[in-house]
Amino acid sequence: MKVNADLHLHSKYSMACSGKMELPTIASEASRKGMELIGTGDCTHPKWLEEIKKAAISDEEIRIGNIFFIPTTEVEDIDRVHHLLILPSISKAEELAERIAPFGNLEADGRPSVKLDGCEIAEIAKDLGALIGPCHAFTPWTALYGYHDSLESCYGDMTEYVSFVELGLSADSNYADRIEELHRLTFLTNSDAHSPSTNKLAREFTQFNVPDITFEGIKKAILRKQGYGATLNVGFFPEEGKYNRSACVKCFTQYPLPEAEARRWRCPICRGIIKKGVADRVNELADFEKPEHPDHRPPYLHLIPLAEIIQMSLGHASVQTKGVKTAWETIVGHFGNEVEALIYAEPEALKIVDDRIVNAILAFRKGDVIIHPGGGGQYGWLELPGHLKAEKPGPAEKGAEEKKKASKITKREIGKSRTQISFSDLARKSSVETVETEEEKTAGVGTEWPEKERPEKPAGQRSLFDF
Repeated sequence: MKVNADLHLHSKYSMACSGKMELPTIASEASRKGMELIGTGDCTHPKWLEEIKKAAISDEEIRIGNIFFIPTTEVEDIDRVHHLLILPSISKAEELAERIAPFGNLEADGRPSVKLDGCEIAEIAKDLGALIGPCHAFTPWTALYGYHDSLESCYGDMTEYVSFVELGLSADSNYADRIEELHRLTFLTNSDAHSPSTNKLAREFTQFNVPDITFEGIKKAILRKQGYGATLNVGFFPEEGKYNRSACVKCFTQYPLPEAEARRWRCPICRGIIKKGVADRVNELADFEKPEHPDHRPPYLHLIPLAEIIQMSLGHASVQTKGVKTAWETIVGHFGNEVEALIYAEPEALKIVDDRIVNAILAFRKGDVIIHPGGGGQYGWLELPGHLKAEKPGPAEKGAEEKKKASKITKREIGKSRTQISFSDLARKSSVETVETEEEKTAGVGTEWPEKERPEKPAGQRSLFDF
């Protein structure tokens, strides 16, 4: 069976998170987005864990309505690298909390910061039967490649136990598959949502083929056992990230890497620091000039939330305007959820709303969008081609016009490349479900990894994006 999953988000107990990030609200909004499985996030926080228990049917099953939850948490290590842990049960989440409590204050934040390195955290994950991988691996802050040049540098002798990498908003499969050490790993796309808003929750997600919606089912998919696995990654254009290009952190002027190096990472215009971009960092790490995708790699679909497409097409100032909300409710109410409308709905069926919205959705399906890359801390943004722009641009578009002075325009098509596919190539989930065999029901899963001594590693490393 095919399921859409967002396995990394946060609760109301994490810093800078909405008070609305409660399980019933998350479940309700996730259903309307088209998800079936959601990570709880923050499962080591004492108060959040109690709320998780209240929603649980059993130690291994957490469900509200038609949404299944699985215990997950993001942990920051001593080097500031963030790791995503996916746990088998509530009792294992409790054990994890007990194991890491001596090394950090679990009540201070839903996203605990502990005085353990990546190897030590991976050892604990293995002991608990949990899955582990780096979160948003390519961002300049709190990420694997922000502080390390390789998986082994972070995870040491536990490197082989790492089973996935979360790409984050700053990268896609084309970026990551230029790095050979990542080829064996499953790529996850998750929202890292701090709010249940329609443009935050499940803004990125992974579609899996699983035998059932359980930890063991997801484990089979992530480890690619018995024919199961990830079947689709859905996420942003990497250029939308605010550190995609190398750029000045004050005036946001963007620089090619050779020029930034020649200027010793100082902007000649305002003397601000030039921050290395994710695209240039990937070039440093890359083993291949162009991405080389392993056979198991699923397509990557570049997409933004429906609310943002509506906002863009109407020229409204935000996704919170009455016009945007009304159109979103109309579309989701008609098709059942956002994914169904954005990916699978026939063009004629979409004509229940303003033609400008329909044309914008179809433009995204064709890749007919203009991308303004971000850099230096300024987010990139997307723009519809001239013939699809709103006649009277709102404040958001006026602001975009001003930003153009600080960055160049690039255009990239979604097209039919190996990882950027046409929407018409996507079969409906319901038509491609896998029949589970008796052998698959009973076969064992999991991989035993050799125990080795862990090498010593210095703490508090400086980000490799800084100079």
